[in-house]
Amino acid sequence: MNHRDTIDHAARHIREKLGIIQARTWGLVLGSGLTPVAEAIARAVDIPYADIPGLPEPTVDGHGGFLRAGILGDRPVLALCGRSHLYEGHTPQEVCLPVRVLGALGVEALVLTNAAGALNPRFEAGALMLITDHINMTGQNPLTGPNIAAFGPRFPDMSQAWCPHLLDSARRAALALGLGVERGVYIQIPGPSLETPAETRAYRQLGADAIGMSTVLEAIAARHMGLRLLGISCLTNKNTPDSMAAISHAGVLRAAGRAAADMARLLEATAAKGNDAGWTATE
Repeated sequence: MNHRDTIDHAARHIREKLGIIQARTWGLVLGSGLTPVAEAIARAVDIPYADIPGLPEPTVDGHGGFLRAGILGDRPVLALCGRSHLYEGHTPQEVCLPVRVLGALGVEALVLTNAAGALNPRFEAGALMLITDHINMTGQNPLTGPNIAAFGPRFPDMSQAWCPHLLDSARRAALALGLGVERGVYIQIPGPSLETPAETRAYRQLGADAIGMSTVLEAIAARHMGLRLLGISCLTNKNTPDSMAAISHAGVLRAAGRAAADMARLLEATAAKGNDAGWTATE
């Protein structure tokens, strides 16, 4: 079975389980330690990744491994609770397959979340950052190989990868909640080793404000399919190259768990009916 057939097969299976995918449905990918955000989804129906043909199952702690359908902030959602990564041995195409499946199901807007280290010295651990742009430092691209014209063009434009309308909706929602959020550039590295002080300096000089091991490849695949994107990073630690503190995955998960409630509030408010203009605006 080729890549396109695998995606179509998975989408058909999900439709058989859930029925018609409602209009205005948006997709959500929950990163490391952020699966508790799924608790804010009402009328939930779960499908384990193991029951969806072709979907890779996460092997990393903090990634739930199920698709949750339901309602968040008055809006129908399909939430991927957990993701797979390059460092688990997957190809870029495999990493991005779940996002491709959401696109095949008719989702037009997608929220990508992650746990990230803060590179910008002004940003504090525990804060949320709205992604304004990204840098791909993985050395790989999910569009490598034959182009699937039914999904998108051979050379997709990335001049506004992160939708300014959705970014403004999230900013206004945060303001209404009294929730302080940062804005910045996210850089993806392949992992799994965490960055050295010298690498931290280099990535900061490239213009990155936050760093992680996911999201960018998914964003490329999603934009190839024409999905509009909103990105939110949970800043779990500060990367200060002159006084680097040891960090562990367990520590990242604890920090993400503490910020999960704020992220759920922000997503609910952003998805509410009052923000429809942001989710239906054309680019």
